[in-house]
Amino acid sequence: MVLNREMTLHFLSSHKTTILTEWKERLKHLSDGYIEYFEEEIEKILNSLMKQLKNTDTNIDDMLKDLGEKISAGRVKQHLNMDMFFSITSTGRSIIIDQFLAYEAIKGELSAVIHQINAYFDKLIYFALSSYTDLKTKQVAEQYQLINPNHKDRLTLLGQMTSSFVHEFRNPLTSIMGFIQLLQAEQPEIKYLDIISKELDQLNYRITQFLNLSKRETDTTQNEIFPIAPLVDEVIEFLYPSILEVNATVSCNIEGDAQLAGSKEEFRQVLLNIILNALDVVTETPNPSIDISGSVASGFLTLNISNNGPKIPSEVLPSIFEPFITTKKRGTGLGLFVCKEIILKHQGTLTCHSTDFLTTFSIRVKTKS
Repeated sequence: MVLNREMTLHFLSSHKTTILTEWKERLKHLSDGYIEYFEEEIEKILNSLMKQLKNTDTNIDDMLKDLGEKISAGRVKQHLNMDMFFSITSTGRSIIIDQFLAYEAIKGELSAVIHQINAYFDKLIYFALSSYTDLKTKQVAEQYQLINPNHKDRLTLLGQMTSSFVHEFRNPLTSIMGFIQLLQAEQPEIKYLDIISKELDQLNYRITQFLNLSKRETDTTQNEIFPIAPLVDEVIEFLYPSILEVNATVSCNIEGDAQLAGSKEEFRQVLLNIILNALDVVTETPNPSIDISGSVASGFLTLNISNNGPKIPSEVLPSIFEPFITTKKRGTGLGLFVCKEIILKHQGTLTCHSTDFLTTFSIRVKTKS
């Protein structure tokens, strides 16, 4: 076993650069904007494996538990799920084992070496996942503690006021929308009726959206398979009056004909919330622009919605998807929280990256083949 350990360590040391190069190369299509973070992570994993082989008196469980806790803490801080961690460890395990399979000098003890490597990665995954689960549970508990009894009372009162307000407001709104439709049919030559109709549709939608925030999720949500590109076009057309008001340039380029499975209306709500937020922040920006791009790779759609508004402060960015966090004077802090919940419900991810020049919201969700 000593010979086996020494030969294994020697092989890893001499092939470390080759292993890391191939490992990083395979991660490029998985990085999703975090390539430097993942590159640091895989170096820690490989160095830890070599350290474990070098120090025979080290308790591997203690060492891997410590590494797993650091990895999970980093992912919670970066708002990353553990699915990418599984891809990273599986890729690294395969590369290292493939390298050993071609190593003639150790063929007689190959089985023991592979067992060693598998034990290392299995335990690392176990400790990292356990720690990540504990941290996320604690984080959720802390977030819900923010909603103190006084805040709950305010939300209850807000819900009651909203219900009363909508009944008082929606009836005349419906009548106005009906009369506009009659005018469009009877006197289509009247200018601006289309704009008025779309503005009323937006107002009606926002009232409905506000109401939905106070409702508990039900099982009546209609799931379907739908193409994403036409839905984005519908949302842009729906928001045209707001786009015109801000005088923003909106470009859209979605590759292919990706289809998603889930609630089309919920995805519509996500797109509306993010694009409306973008329109709000570019109001005072010279040459305001919003760029929407989509691409499909490895069975996943990545949809990026970018705007050239002000940078989101670095101290605020990690919290923008939490409830009641907002940078707007009159914002509720619930829009992005709802978006995140909807995307998570569809087994996807929603992230944000912000610089002095561009803020990008990235949706990554599995496509339906």
